[in-house]
Amino acid sequence: MGLFDRHAGLLEAYRTVRTTGQDPFHIRMERVLSPTEAIIDGKKTLLVGTNNYFGLTFDPSCMDAAIEAIRAEGTGTTGSRIANGSYNEHMALEHEIAEFYGKKHCMVFTTGYQANLGVIPGLVGQGDFLLIDADSHASIYDACKMTQAEVIRFKHNDPSSLDARLRRISERKEGDREANRLVVLEGIYSMLGDSAPLKEFVEVCKRYGAYVLIDEAHSLGALGEHGRGLCEAAGVLDDCHFIVGTFSKTLGAIGGYCVSDDPDFDILRVTVRSYMFTASSPPSIVASVRQALRVVKARPELRKQLWDNVATLYDGLAGQGFKLGPEHGPVVGVHLPDRETAIAFWRAMLDAGIYVNVATPPATPNGVSLLRCSLCAVHTRAQLEHMVEVMAGIGRQMGLLPPAKARAASGR
Repeated sequence: MGLFDRHAGLLEAYRTVRTTGQDPFHIRMERVLSPTEAIIDGKKTLLVGTNNYFGLTFDPSCMDAAIEAIRAEGTGTTGSRIANGSYNEHMALEHEIAEFYGKKHCMVFTTGYQANLGVIPGLVGQGDFLLIDADSHASIYDACKMTQAEVIRFKHNDPSSLDARLRRISERKEGDREANRLVVLEGIYSMLGDSAPLKEFVEVCKRYGAYVLIDEAHSLGALGEHGRGLCEAAGVLDDCHFIVGTFSKTLGAIGGYCVSDDPDFDILRVTVRSYMFTASSPPSIVASVRQALRVVKARPELRKQLWDNVATLYDGLAGQGFKLGPEHGPVVGVHLPDRETAIAFWRAMLDAGIYVNVATPPATPNGVSLLRCSLCAVHTRAQLEHMVEVMAGIGRQMGLLPPAKARAASGR
């Protein structure tokens, strides 16, 4: 038996993908020109699949901050903060993120994935209950494997489903006040782009004394009056006991964080393995993230530009007849009939000079195949209208949309 025999089904599918054309899972960007363009296969290509929501990867002030930090403190820390100590900038960043959310405590991680992977099992263990949305991110599912808590899934974005599960737990554990209940949610879900009905979820959690952890990876900057995410937009910032997020989306870098008001929060620094045993973020990353956070606070117009672009793309594709995710958001998921069609559509778009993500089972909810688009505040309206035109043309060529004349005759 070979080590990879258990992946036989996926191996066969992947070999088929690689032998029939451009590999969507191994794209080489020869040169990134800006937040919205790169050279791929020698051709200038529009980027609409990079999660670069505010376009801060090329913000001059963020780049200058990173360069200055490298010159002052070198390229890396060469160890974890437990072993090699914290730089002043690590602690300053934690203070600034906590202040941004109005929370007392913050821990910074080298990646957003590590934040979930470490914090969740650091909060619940044997005898506790961990309740997760069925469409949770892979980092949350992997965190489930790291804990001895009993893991229970509830239906995606369904507060009544969560209520039923918490009620059954209460009946099972009646009289046992030692069992903690941690409910993990996401602000914006990364595949379909839908947001959680957070206020309703919080009300359910309050009824059963459950703690709330929300991952705001895709909603930081995009939602809320000050860009604090769905917890701010829904008016429940004070009711979310733990907020996790990443620096690799709106803030244009890499890393993760968790904030909380829990007075014992800092014990996680000596219990969370993904924090204790991973090299800490290098000075350049910390400096660029600190500056990016200042930009998010100082330039609310970026949020407006992002949502204007969301409307242009979402409404444009919907008007052409595409089936999309359930709501407007910085992630726009375009439903396609199957994996083969999705990959063929993706390749046609790349040939036309537009890069998006293709997402297929098992990475997608309910076995759907998607083209996953993510908007940027600095996309131009002309770029997005061109994208809608290109996608509509491909859709008609592939027989996924009715001919343009038929659409005009139907009044759509």
